[in-house]
Amino acid sequence: MRNGNATSTSRPGFHTHSALRAPHSAFYISFSAMPVQPIAWSPNGAVRILDQRALPEARIERDLETVDDVADAIRTLQVRGAPLIGIAAAMGLVAALRPSRGARREAFLARLAELVAVLGATRPTAVNLRWALERMRRAAQDAPGDGGAIWDRLVAQAGAILEEDRAMCRRIGEAGLPLIPDGARVLTHCNAGALATGGIGTALAPVYVAHAAGRRVHVYVDETRPLLQGARLTAWELTEAGVPCTVLADAAAGALLRAKEVDVIVVGADRIAANGDFANKIGTYALAVLALHHEVPFYCAAPSSTIDPAVATGEGIPIEQRAPEEVTAFAGRRIAPPAAGVLNPAFDVTPARYVRAFITDRGVVQPPFGAGS
Repeated sequence: MRNGNATSTSRPGFHTHSALRAPHSAFYISFSAMPVQPIAWSPNGAVRILDQRALPEARIERDLETVDDVADAIRTLQVRGAPLIGIAAAMGLVAALRPSRGARREAFLARLAELVAVLGATRPTAVNLRWALERMRRAAQDAPGDGGAIWDRLVAQAGAILEEDRAMCRRIGEAGLPLIPDGARVLTHCNAGALATGGIGTALAPVYVAHAAGRRVHVYVDETRPLLQGARLTAWELTEAGVPCTVLADAAAGALLRAKEVDVIVVGADRIAANGDFANKIGTYALAVLALHHEVPFYCAAPSSTIDPAVATGEGIPIEQRAPEEVTAFAGRRIAPPAAGVLNPAFDVTPARYVRAFITDRGVVQPPFGAGS
């Protein structure tokens, strides 16, 4: 575990590239100088993460060196958000395979397969995890030579996944900019910002681009029960960026919409089916129903890597069930009787008919989505 300032590298174990932390006032859309950078390489080749469980009370950095470290970080939400999970898994493979660089080809690939299986089992809903792992696996299979040469290819591939995500976030922001006029009041759910990606986020990307362009934007942030990703994370990074925001209880969203205090709703996604049904943090579906009733445009923002054309509809998206304690306890205190049952799905599925459009790195688009969408 690390606290305070730290540095990252463009390649694990090589020269210093950029700071993981930056001054409070320095939010730049150029990515490298962003104060919210949730993942980077450490100088010794570990995966350095910003432990999101500690926010906003503390800013704690952790160096992950083994596959168990990375799997635990993903499973326990030290890193979260579909794009960031994929990035962390790719970088985690590189860090965990460092000791195997001297292995022969067959042994190295066998070890890679073991690590891919471990990481792939951490969270079932976010398709970016499996997408990134499969991309790393294919890169290794296509690379010539033994362990060292394959590892070098994996280093490059993990770096490409990170850099491509940064670019996709920027394109999402630019594509969604026309939907965020000056004076816009935006409602969002959970955290689909810089803390969930390698760049400026998905749902928050148009907000950040609009803010950088000088437009006045106010963001209403659902607290997002039970783990409060909206209150803890989205509000934190928005205030770091200087974007005005208001946190509200999830149950207050309907009253806010009824009072006509929201111009547009933008949320992220963990998996998008071919027909446009999508899984996102629990509570998204209810928000979409309210948006339709109150005639407020509802958009889903996500990179193309979140689209899963192999899943025809939302019925085929697996929904992660999380620990009962996330619901029955709060701040270390039990808030429900021990005999009560618990339902704690991490996600719900919003049907495509509730979505005005999808804001992606390839523009503002409509389903259906096929391969290459």
